[in-house]
Amino acid sequence: MVYRSPRSMVLPASFLPAATAVIAIAIFIADCLTPPECVVSGLYVVVVLMAGRFCSAPRLWLIAGGCAVMTVLEQFLAHQIALGHEEATNIGAFNSAVIVLAIALSTSLVLRGRSAEAALRQAQTDLAHVSRVTTMGELTASIAHEVNQPIAAVVTNASACLRWLALQTPDLEKAREAATRIVRDGTRAADIISRIRLIFTKGAPQRQAVDINRLVRETIELLNNQASRHGVSIQTDLALGLPRIEADPVQLQQVVVNLIVNGIDAMKDVAGTRQLAVTSRRAEDEQVVVSVSDTGIGLPQQQADQVFNAFFTTKPHGTGMGLSISRSIIEAHRGRFWATPNEPGGAIFTFALPIRAEAVTDSAPAES
Repeated sequence: MVYRSPRSMVLPASFLPAATAVIAIAIFIADCLTPPECVVSGLYVVVVLMAGRFCSAPRLWLIAGGCAVMTVLEQFLAHQIALGHEEATNIGAFNSAVIVLAIALSTSLVLRGRSAEAALRQAQTDLAHVSRVTTMGELTASIAHEVNQPIAAVVTNASACLRWLALQTPDLEKAREAATRIVRDGTRAADIISRIRLIFTKGAPQRQAVDINRLVRETIELLNNQASRHGVSIQTDLALGLPRIEADPVQLQQVVVNLIVNGIDAMKDVAGTRQLAVTSRRAEDEQVVVSVSDTGIGLPQQQADQVFNAFFTTKPHGTGMGLSISRSIIEAHRGRFWATPNEPGGAIFTFALPIRAEAVTDSAPAES
């Protein structure tokens, strides 16, 4: 889980450079006014740590070098003040050497920490990409069905258009209508292929304003055929007027795909009603909440708290990474993700995401 400090305790990023400069100057002045044996200049390590949050590597080394120079300069000034006190001067020189070394080590550690964080983010991105590709492999039949529908409609409308034009007196109006339907269905096929390409895309997350209801509907369209093959009906209850959220649509669709596929898998071998429900609503704490519930086998007894752990799975051929990656994605978007039992049977998986600052509402129908 990503820890976030309370807003009141976080210094705005735009103030960091100015605050860092002020602290460095304050340390310099304080160290010049204190005896050599005092190690006020040791606080330059704090300056390096603060600069590490907004500086590139070359600039960070430049700032560290500046701190080291000021440390030596302070020792020289202190020597002038303490002239005749050899012991104090030696202590000041020793302290300065130690502090310069500490500044260099701190800078090196900050840069190493950055490299480790970048490597971790890249590993998480690669793992999420593998999960998407694995999921899409399971959805091949649904993808083929979704793409085939508009292509078949294009062929049908093209044939109709030719028939209207082949009449002794061509019916141009009906031919025009058929051509319009061809354009519409061709555009729909292109949209479907585009969505599939996005799911396969490997790259850095791209945050943008996302209409969560639209994303849910598009995902359900992609999975309708798979649900039908297993006798699962998908119902939606999407709240009207939901604000947009700031998110990566590819990653967010990956989460919704994973939850719906898991729900279908949980119900495909269950006798009785097989109903999957997707709901959305606005919470009081300025968040959009999405829930996916099923009437399947439910959460594993005595192990409900482990479903989000990596490699934990109840599927015979599952990888145990879907829910773990999904939770990481939601938490990376400053959201929450949890699971609860469904009554009388099944499970409910819910995630909440913060509302975008400049929200645009959704006016599409809420029920289906």
